[in-house]
Amino acid sequence: MAENKLHEIDAKDVEKLTDFIIGAVERTGCKGLVVGLSGGIDSAVVTKLCVDAIGADRVLNIFMPTSVTALDDYKGTRDLSKLWGTTYKMVDIQPAVDAFTAALFSKDIAPLERGNISARCRMIVLFNNAKKRNYMVVGTSNRSELMMGYFTKFGDGASDMVPMADLYKTQVWEVAKIIGVPQEYIDKVPTAGLWEGQTDESEMGVTYRDLDHVLNGFALSMTDGEIAKDVGIPEAKVAELRKQVAAMEHKRTPAYVPDVKFNV
Repeated sequence: MAENKLHEIDAKDVEKLTDFIIGAVERTGCKGLVVGLSGGIDSAVVTKLCVDAIGADRVLNIFMPTSVTALDDYKGTRDLSKLWGTTYKMVDIQPAVDAFTAALFSKDIAPLERGNISARCRMIVLFNNAKKRNYMVVGTSNRSELMMGYFTKFGDGASDMVPMADLYKTQVWEVAKIIGVPQEYIDKVPTAGLWEGQTDESEMGVTYRDLDHVLNGFALSMTDGEIAKDVGIPEAKVAELRKQVAAMEHKRTPAYVPDVKFNV
């Protein structure tokens, strides 16, 4: 059985991430970067990586609250932007969410449906601001979220680049410590903030620390039984997570196109 051990992040890994961002900016010729700042660890890490890569004066943070956004996030996002010297903008997307909800004629709208609408409204704001400035939109998803499909397609899953696409959530916390993200953001309970009381781990039914080892086990071609024994969770849960990862493949790939050449 392969040793199910996650790579320990160090300063050289962080340098690779900032080099990736620098390279993407140089290739596209864009003038700067837009990052949706939520108050959570992922957007905080991405913001700091962008600042370290190209300078704070070329990074725009946009905070996009709704009626269910925690009050702490209003202050938290402003504090982070001020700390790192980025340009800060707040756009209340609740009116847009309400308008789309009404237009879709959803009488008994579910929290997930409203959450998806909110995420797609945020995407519109980010790309609109990026277009005006010739900036790129930087995604904040990590490998754990991408594998689980824990994002909204064409919502928070939409971006021009995703620096943390190969980092598990627990590795994001390691990056945060290295680059100097304040401890209060590292300790914050992970939540997408799509509805009141929502948390990532309660919704998935597994902690990120366990999840990351399960996902790494999949990458190492370990069996469900081997992973369950290694991580210390029921084999049935491992099988459930494997099924989830497979079912969410369509969210990680481009749109399906026919494998036919008409013009050759």
